[in-house]
Amino acid sequence: MRITNKIMQRNNLSNINTNKILEDKLTSQLSSEKKIIRPSDDPVIAIRALRLRSNVTEVTQYYSKNIPDATSWLKVTEDALSSLSSIITSCQNDCTKGANGDLTSSDRNTILEELKAFSSEIYKTGDADYAGRYVFTGYRTDTSLSFQKQTYMRYQMTEQVDRTAIDSVTHVNQGDIATWTAANFDDATHSGITEQPISQSTCYRFRLSYDDLDDVGDYRSDMLSAEPIIQYYDAAGTLQTINGMTAYKSTDIIPGANPGDPSTDPYSLAATDDDAVIYLSDTGEILLGKNVYDKLMATKDDATTGDKDESQILITYQKTEFKAEDLRPQHFFRSASMEGEMVGNTFNVDSTSLLRYNESYLDTTLERQSIEYDVGFNTTIRVNSTADECFKLGIGREIDDLVNAMQAVVDLETTIADIEKKLESTTAPADRTILQNQLDAANKAFTYQKDIAQKRFEQGITAMQGYLNDTSLAITNNGTRSSKLALIESRLQNQKTTFETLQSQNEDIDITEVAIGLESASVTYEAALMATSKIMQNTLLNYL
Repeated sequence: MRITNKIMQRNNLSNINTNKILEDKLTSQLSSEKKIIRPSDDPVIAIRALRLRSNVTEVTQYYSKNIPDATSWLKVTEDALSSLSSIITSCQNDCTKGANGDLTSSDRNTILEELKAFSSEIYKTGDADYAGRYVFTGYRTDTSLSFQKQTYMRYQMTEQVDRTAIDSVTHVNQGDIATWTAANFDDATHSGITEQPISQSTCYRFRLSYDDLDDVGDYRSDMLSAEPIIQYYDAAGTLQTINGMTAYKSTDIIPGANPGDPSTDPYSLAATDDDAVIYLSDTGEILLGKNVYDKLMATKDDATTGDKDESQILITYQKTEFKAEDLRPQHFFRSASMEGEMVGNTFNVDSTSLLRYNESYLDTTLERQSIEYDVGFNTTIRVNSTADECFKLGIGREIDDLVNAMQAVVDLETTIADIEKKLESTTAPADRTILQNQLDAANKAFTYQKDIAQKRFEQGITAMQGYLNDTSLAITNNGTRSSKLALIESRLQNQKTTFETLQSQNEDIDITEVAIGLESASVTYEAALMATSKIMQNTLLNYL
């Protein structure tokens, strides 16, 4: 084959271009520090790079964003639960002090003030939030756990309890001794006070989750019920309803009874009428007669019916006025609400604003409102604790009972001191007789009330321990999630390092190797240019 100058020229240009391409490739690798510039450079490396980059991106999202966010949520929850635990522990300590039968007046006032302070603080920690999201309100992270100010909004709610929610309450029938003053001791109402009418009565009750409830006449049928009702399952598994409750205030005297007769108060009526069902709107109690109590205590779940819980007792009632720090019913109960406007003493509702909450709460398939974070490949972790796990409404109501019991003792103690002072300054025999009778009555009431308070505080020790156990369980569950999250974080850190190493091995160049290769390619390129220039200098004239 005859080799012409043109063939030599083309071959040299091709070789020079090949060397230039190699030099360009090595220059691009050195400047980008990557093995390939475009997928076509090496499809295998390109495919592997896409997969590894996806893995690194996911791990980075979990490790750098999701886990820190979940950790912060759990830390806020832990701090709030720790505060709650501290308050309940302090309440339990006050219960232990209050159960002492040898308290002084100063001791009682100290305990009373401490309990009042705890009552206003107990639920404030429940409004803890993280990044503008309330941490104890389930899916309603934009709604606070409690009302932030006094609010008028009509709620009807259905409490789901069982027979353990029925307790007994003892009430001292003081007659008119509680209204004694130095100015009215000898009037027609107070001059006849003696210790004989002073008595105490014990009856059964439901202590509802709220006090200051609506009167029966304010109930609406377009919500849940047209009146306060109790529902329970009888022995045949049929849902029965107790309605038509007798509605009173705790201070009411039963209509038709002898005025001033202390045995006619609602507590005494419940204690003597076996069929009584008395709704006390101001104290948030439903008093039960013996027959009604027996019916409700007979409730028990039938294991053969999985679609309902026959041990449930459902109590539906209504409340419109909520104080600051009162818990919102929608976080705890099946409920319905209506907005409106308070005009004088009348709440005018807007029926178009009717909202219903938690309809499924009456269903046995109820699922807790758990908020979960993706913190790894196919790995989630729950970060929230719901209010019904720890911020029980019964805590505040228990404190209210303790405060009321101690306040009654303190008030009687003050009354006794006032009577004794009046007795010292009174010389008229008739007036001294009246005052002595009143003092005897007050001392008898004081003895009864002190005994009631002591027993109430003894029961409070157990009750607070139960709430403390619930809180401790919530703290433990939250701590377990934190520990699990720490293990996941450690594992993801290792995975992140591994994926980043594999990604680097797949994509990144060895700079030293490429630099040497580039230098070699440059030398080769220059040599090719030099050789070509030498060869191409020769023409036919050189041989003539």
